[in-house]
Amino acid sequence: MASLMFRTVRSISQKAPHRQLSVASARLASDLPAKSAPSAAQVPGTITVEGWEDLSAINGHPAEELVTRRVRVYQPAKNAMQSGTHKYHNWVLEFDTQERWENPLMGWASTGDPLSNVQVEFATKEEAIEFCEKNGWDWSVDIKTPVKPRVKSYGANFSWNKNTRTSTK
Repeated sequence: MASLMFRTVRSISQKAPHRQLSVASARLASDLPAKSAPSAAQVPGTITVEGWEDLSAINGHPAEELVTRRVRVYQPAKNAMQSGTHKYHNWVLEFDTQERWENPLMGWASTGDPLSNVQVEFATKEEAIEFCEKNGWDWSVDIKTPVKPRVKSYGANFSWNKNTRTSTK
């Protein structure tokens, strides 16, 4: 059986030749001529909308829920277990938590709210605020305080100075 599988894999790999790529024929996207995108006036049948429409009437949420619901817009904190900060420059839109209860069978936390676990990421704070206003949600922005790193030398980690030494007891 193993020899049959080996022959099948070998015959498939022999049928698929590898294509050689010449370095001289490789082109970058910056080498290509720039093409301008056609404007809305140039394309027939294009519909343009001035401003933005209020989507609160058609978003599917009950009106009484939208009145009491609050959306929080914030930048997430850096994970202490990772050194990179790439994914922490976005702004996150998150709904406040509603009623939760403990499931009696397994002890899991349960909720009847489908929006409690929704997190939407935006590139800027203004985009997140505009999205909230478009949907008719009451929003608040939490701005994190900037972290100021303490400047110290590497040798300060090993100094026997009483002010810099931390107790292990």
